[in-house]
Amino acid sequence: MQAGIFTISLDFELLWGIFDKVGHRYDPRYFANTRKVIPQMLDLFGQNQIGATWATVGMLFAENEDEWKAYQPEQLPSYRQNELSAYSWAEQYGIRPEVHFAPELVKQIIETPFQELGSHTFAHYYTLMRGQSPLQFRADLKASQRIAKEKFGVSLQSLVFPRNHVNELYLKICKEEGFLYARGNPKNWYWQETQHEDLSKKLVRSADCFFQVGSKSTYSQEEIQVYPQEPVIIPASRILRPFAPKSPLLNSQRLRRILSEMSDAAQNGSIYHLWWHPHNFGKDPDRAMKELNQIITHYLSLKDQYAMRSMTMASLGEEVLQSKNRMDLTL
Repeated sequence: MQAGIFTISLDFELLWGIFDKVGHRYDPRYFANTRKVIPQMLDLFGQNQIGATWATVGMLFAENEDEWKAYQPEQLPSYRQNELSAYSWAEQYGIRPEVHFAPELVKQIIETPFQELGSHTFAHYYTLMRGQSPLQFRADLKASQRIAKEKFGVSLQSLVFPRNHVNELYLKICKEEGFLYARGNPKNWYWQETQHEDLSKKLVRSADCFFQVGSKSTYSQEEIQVYPQEPVIIPASRILRPFAPKSPLLNSQRLRRILSEMSDAAQNGSIYHLWWHPHNFGKDPDRAMKELNQIITHYLSLKDQYAMRSMTMASLGEEVLQSKNRMDLTL
């Protein structure tokens, strides 16, 4: 039996990830806390040989507004809902470096062992919203690759679609622009068509954090399908939801479910793919980090007991491709 695999991916976005929800009304302390807690996460991962993929909004790579503008693509997204555009938001409210740029954190990610710098598109691009086009999406990906290569010498390989809007018609474009791996959604119905959210989906997704509602969150390598012209899609298993200061019982049950699913993956040689937004730690960073320490400690126990492995999206995707190639040679 294969050893189980523990994969972490993070949607690193700061205000670019929620600008269309909060407008100019946000608590600066929330993102100040996020900036402080990211180095703590990196230290925890590096010291314990934890592989994590940091899917980062490309705009965060910029030093300042002039550089941000210099790397913008010529074709900007023409959403029917103009408020979805990061460019329109910035034009209306202005650029604020403390929530819009983080090149020093990007550099720290690159310099931390076992970490992978990935992409969350350049402008938190929504591939399933009306008005935008394949040409505009391609331009966005090109901008992400360009700023990563020219500023940090990195070619990005892994992609996470903002708001989990996986547009299957755009997968070929991703591969053509150098993205060999992408995060997919869980197979359950309440994770499908995330551009059409309703109360039932939200309620069931919330319930699933505490007890099993749909199918198992773990899966085998053999379940990952490979298509020559598309990235390898690595499905998510579970989102680590924000710590709720006023709900200790809910926090306990939510964490217990994650640890149980990790154990299931280790015992059955399956994959468990946990993800979150670093800014989710912004409300209560100390207790959120305490939870993360419990998760990492549990992984280390499973590593000792069942030889569970920690892998980034890229390392897991590469292993899947190699396995597929070996199988093809034996046929």
